[in-house]
Amino acid sequence: MFRTPLTLFRTLAIAEAVSWTLLIAGLIVRATTGWAAAVTIGGGIHGFVFLSYGATVILVALNNRWTAGPTVAALISAIVPYATIPAEVWLHRRGLLAGQWRRDVDPAAAYARWYDRPLAWFLARPWALVLIIAALVIGLFAVLLLVGPPGGKS
Repeated sequence: MFRTPLTLFRTLAIAEAVSWTLLIAGLIVRATTGWAAAVTIGGGIHGFVFLSYGATVILVALNNRWTAGPTVAALISAIVPYATIPAEVWLHRRGLLAGQWRRDVDPAAAYARWYDRPLAWFLARPWALVLIIAALVIGLFAVLLLVGPPGGKS
């Protein structure tokens, strides 16, 4: 399904924008009808997709060997409503989403990094990568739910 970093990144960038729409719609519904559950539903979906997008940024940044600048810009784009889509376009135009998943490692290469071998192992076993990332995202999501919503409870 996600045969390239581009397809995965693009999918999550769009999903993050859609989740912003759900959150904003929930806020409008709460303001107009008083139904607070709308924000809980929209906010929960947005929070989970937000964390998933962040995990995707890190995965693609490691795979495509981004520097800190594009990585931080892509992560920050999730904070601004709908900014993940222009960020994806910008990254794509710069060629930072090009290429395939790095499943093969050449430890002698000049560009080799310490994480290349474990990353290649996980990329060669997508089921393990999905399980690890899902566990991390779900775990962080659960911790954040226990901490409470941004700005505290009202």
